[in-house]
Amino acid sequence: QVQLAESGGGWVQAGGSLRLSCAASGRTIGDHAMGWFRQAPEKEREVVARIAWSGGSTYYADAVKGRFTISRDHAKNTVYLQMNSLKPEDTAVYYCAGRRGIAVPTTPAEYDSWGQGTQVIVSS
Repeated sequence: QVQLAESGGGWVQAGGSLRLSCAASGRTIGDHAMGWFRQAPEKEREVVARIAWSGGSTYYADAVKGRFTISRDHAKNTVYLQMNSLKPEDTAVYYCAGRRGIAVPTTPAEYDSWGQGTQVIVSS
């Protein structure tokens, strides 16, 4: 079983940037599709960005398209989420998740490894 640990969250003013990291341990995530999700208070967890095991395919929610970039570094066994032009509505706990295989799932239930989350707060 892979363990995932997010870092890089914090407080930022609207328009600012943050870079989240998701470091994996226990085994390689080189054969895993990875996703970033977020959950705001009293809202359901939603997908933000996804990346295939190879890194060759990426997918974004409409709300973050053009502002967020997901990437991965196989050598470091780490996935990143670069978040630019942040808005107050981006405020949430951000989670990374992984699923071994070629498919790049869209829903939380399809992922079997999760981190503990990192809080992002964007003030107006």
